[in-house]
Order: sequence, then C-alpha cells, then structure tokens
Amino acid sequence: MLKDTWILFDLDGTLTQSEEGIWNCAKHAVKEMGFPEPDAATLRKFIGPPLMYSFRTFLGMTDEQAEEAQRIYRARYTTVGMYENRVYPGIRTMLRTLWKQGAKLGVVTGKPAYPTGKILEYFGFDRFISKVVCATDGHAEKEHLIREALPEGHGEAWMVGDRCFDMEGGVKAGVHTLGVTYGYGSEQELLESGAEKIAHTPVQILDILCPEAKRERGAFLTVEGLDGSGKGTQIERLSDALDRWGFDVVHTREPGGTPIGEKIREILLDKANAGMADVTEALLYAASRAQHVREKILPAVAEGKIVLCDRFLDSSVAYQGGGRQLGIDEVLRINAPAVEGAMPDLTVYLDLDHTESLKRRCAASEPDRMEMENESFHARVEDGYHQLIARDPDRFVVVDAAKTRDEIAVEVQEKVLNRLMESEA
Repeated sequence: MLKDTWILFDLDGTLTQSEEGIWNCAKHAVKEMGFPEPDAATLRKFIGPPLMYSFRTFLGMTDEQAEEAQRIYRARYTTVGMYENRVYPGIRTMLRTLWKQGAKLGVVTGKPAYPTGKILEYFGFDRFISKVVCATDGHAEKEHLIREALPEGHGEAWMVGDRCFDMEGGVKAGVHTLGVTYGYGSEQELLESGAEKIAHTPVQILDILCPEAKRERGAFLTVEGLDGSGKGTQIERLSDALDRWGFDVVHTREPGGTPIGEKIREILLDKANAGMADVTEALLYAASRAQHVREKILPAVAEGKIVLCDRFLDSSVAYQGGGRQLGIDEVLRINAPAVEGAMPDLTVYLDLDHTESLKRRCAASEPDRMEMENESFHARVEDGYHQLIARDPDRFVVVDAAKTRDEIAVEVQEKVLNRLMESEA
C-alpha cells in the first residue's frame, strides 16, 4: 500500500497528449501577432515551459510581445484548445490503481488553474486527484509548485514528468524523480536533469512505484445490430473516443478475432456453404467464440484493457435463436461452455428496422451468406434482439440508428464513457 506516499504528476506530456491544442493556439497567437508560423520542431518546444518563456526564447519576442501573444493564446485555449487533447493509453488504469493503493495524487503544472481544472474534470481525473497546483502571475517554476503541493510532514514523495523542468524541480524540492519518455522529452534530457527512474509507458510507472499492486480489471464492450445498422462506423468513432479518454483499447470481432476464429468465419460466411445445417452453424459460431474468449478477450480484460468487439453471443442468439428458429434458450445452452460466463459489461445496440437495415446493407456491397436470407429471417433476428434487451435491460445501451451518424456517435460515446467512468469509482 502507498498510504503515506505523495505522487505528483505534470499534466502536458505526462497525463495528456496536449500538442494538438497547444500547437493550434500557439499558431493562432503567432498569426495574430504577425509573426511567421513556427515549424514543427519549434512548436514541439512549447510543450512544458511557461508560455512567456516559449514566446521569448523560441520566437524571439520581447516581453511586451510575449505578454500579448500569451493573452491571445489563452483566449483560444480556454474555450477550444484545452479540449483538443488526448489522454495517454494506460493512464486511467495507472491513476486508478495508485489511488486504490492509498497514494495521494497531485498535479503540478505551469498551466493556469482554469484550464487545468477543466481538463481534469473533462477526462474524469478529478476524482483521483487530491491536490492541484498551477502557475500564478507568470510564476511557474516547478520547484515552488511542488513545495506548495506537498503538506508539512509528508511521507515519501515523487515528481513524475516528461521534461527537464519536472526533474530539475523535483531535485530542488528534495523529492524523488521519475521521468517518462512517452511524452515530449528524451530519456537523455530526463537523466541529465536528475531523473532517478525512467518509465517508457504508464504501466511502467506502476511497476516502479507499486510493483505489488494488482492490476485493475478492464472492461468488455460489444456493439450489436442488424447488418446495415452502421456498426462499423460507430465502432470506429467509439474507438477513437475511448482512445482520447485514455482507455487502452483492443479491437476484435465475431466470428473471428483469433487465427482459428478467422478460419471458421470464412466457412460461416462463404456463400458456397448454403446447405449448412442450422445447428452446425450455431456450433461453429460457438467454437469460434470459445477460442476467442480464452485467447483474446479474458486475457486483455485481466490486463486492464478495454475489449471492443463487433458482435458476440447476442448475435448468435438473435441470428440462430431467432432467425434460424433454434430458440433463444437453446442457443444460450450451446454457447454456455464457450463463453464460460464472460458476458459483456456493456452492449451498444444500434436499433434499426430490419427492412431499412437490409436495404442499406445491400446497397453498400454484395451480401454474404447470412445477408442473403429472406425478409422474414431478418424480421425474426430483429425480434430476437428485442427479446434479449427485455431480458437484460441494464446491460444494453439502445440507440436509434435512424439518426444521423454524428448524432448516433455523440449519444453512443456519451453513454459508454459515462458508464465506464462510473465503474472507476
């Protein structure tokens, strides 16, 4: 346990990949000031140092020009730029694990208080953070921020950051220093400025600070819907949102997801196999799933990752139980040894009338063996899904797939992210 340990984190380059917002705001300020746009190498140097320092040192501005550039920068950053941000994969699991181990977590940053607070709140990190210390009146020296963050008589303390400013500040403040190389500084820079330890990934931060801690479980998410309901598009958008919020995402699909499963998939969808018996079809899906669960899904969730799967057991229940009329309970019985209790934590169902979904699907490309079935088959599939949702309403997030792609994406992302962050408490 880390009951008496304080762990302070830099923000930009340590918790979040903030270059998109910072660079866009810097370019905006420079343009407004009439200076030529800085190149990528110069923009990269803006991550870490105080703004006044960056405008003066890297762009040659006078103090007065740097103050005006800072004002223009912040006007855009506090409304738009701070949300042009992305959490590093694995950060969420790392913070939650340290927090549950009893560590006191803090953020010390050269950013002003308003955007810092908004960013931490936006990504749901505020629940883990006990202390936030930000730059005030242009004073952003890390040594002083670190000293202010730590209470009197504190126990062991660490400063975790990606730049020399973080390491030098930690050394001067008399705390342990841990440099991270996945941010904006090099390993050489970190070591030369006083890093005691180096982590190349957020997981390695845990290995260094709390090697005995059990990794927090991830989550198993599935997306379901009739063919043509827009699953592919929404999975892609949801995946990007999960990545932006710092979840480590593993993509997979059914049937398939493993080398064995992909070979079974070829058999199942091959139009040449039109004579396949209904029970054979159901058993093949279950066989693919049994391998998938054991080889890919369960190990990834145990490692703290988010498994995002295009279809799972619900598809078998709807398509074979409903469409093939084998019966919902019979398909569940067939699949019981395959899933071994590994049901999704959350399932997004894209709800669309079967006639409209089939029309969309056939307009997109040539239908496969399943999609070539008649209209009554697809009607039974739709009914099978609705029966499943009625049986387990808490697991499903049902979204009207007749809306626009953007509207669907917003609703799906909001509901999934809210559910995941609720589970972190």
